[in-house]
Amino acid sequence: MKHPKILAIVLAGGSGSRLGALTASRAKPALRVAGTYRLIDVALSNLVNSDISDVWIVEEFDPHSFNQYLSGGRPWDLDRSHGGLVLLPPFSGDDEKAGFSHGNSDSLWRQLDRMREFEPDLVLVLSADHLYGMDMRGLVEAHLETEADLTMVTTEVSEDASRYSVIDADPDGRVTDFWYKPDQPQTSLVGAEIFCFTAGALFDALEHLHEELGELSDYGDDLLPWFVENRTVVEHRLDGYWKDLGTLSAYWEAHMDLLAGTGVALDDPDWPIFSGQRPLMPARIESTATIGRSFIAPGSLIAGVVESSVISPQCTVREDASVRESILFDRVTISPGVHLTRCIVDTGAVLTSGTYGSPDRVTLIDAEGNVSEG
Repeated sequence: MKHPKILAIVLAGGSGSRLGALTASRAKPALRVAGTYRLIDVALSNLVNSDISDVWIVEEFDPHSFNQYLSGGRPWDLDRSHGGLVLLPPFSGDDEKAGFSHGNSDSLWRQLDRMREFEPDLVLVLSADHLYGMDMRGLVEAHLETEADLTMVTTEVSEDASRYSVIDADPDGRVTDFWYKPDQPQTSLVGAEIFCFTAGALFDALEHLHEELGELSDYGDDLLPWFVENRTVVEHRLDGYWKDLGTLSAYWEAHMDLLAGTGVALDDPDWPIFSGQRPLMPARIESTATIGRSFIAPGSLIAGVVESSVISPQCTVREDASVRESILFDRVTISPGVHLTRCIVDTGAVLTSGTYGSPDRVTLIDAEGNVSEG
């Protein structure tokens, strides 16, 4: 069988408003994961480990520092003369596809001409908002074997499924029903926002829907329901860890899962997570420090208490300070007498006094020290 030509499109344009101050001035894919990685590292490493090297990133919100971090794809070996990483920011001009998109379906439609020119056999579409590990080769093989027009990666969730795309499938794996963020989910099987499209079917659908509707929005509203109703759609089950990091509580829970050893494996030598991490000195742990089950990133200084927490690079926790079940972003300073419980503290914050957080909710502290609850 001829090896298919695969194009991967990573949708990284959302503003991530449900994450509050964490995404007020940074793209969501640039968020820290486990103290040293960025969320985009996970998506790109899954693709590279799956031998997929033609990767386009669709951008919109605050791409400047994000692009600097991507470094043309160098950390993931995607800085290539032919193919590799391509960044697709919004553009102006007379082309009707210019400007900012109105949702992820519209984002795909605005890249339709470029996709046609690339002439792929398959188009993988994935979000940069999720934490998981997955070999895309299994997805591609399943898609080709079933001769589907669209294969949706699915996963079972134990939480409320109403904030996801909910699906139902027959015993053969064919998707029979689809509900986008339903008030009362009929099943606990949700879409993981990883899709494998037969390229021609995707292109025709985008063209048809745009002509019919005049404007596309989110693929849960238009593209996916149309495929389920008019084309062959099958599911491909992801049995491992998967988490949407779109809310503060979900972001915090994912890190507690990592600390507990029940989250996604970010230290698998057979499935490495590549990253553009800065070279820094190892963390310094003073004799006054007490540390229990935590991640301490390079460049940090710990002299106080850190328990079940994630400490990003160049943070300082002074003596007589405590950080419990919390996440500190880069260059945070926790001064003597400051005590945190279940807090997420944004980059550069300097806390000089007080007790923050509580055991029953997640508290966000922005770079200026302002407090909000998730």
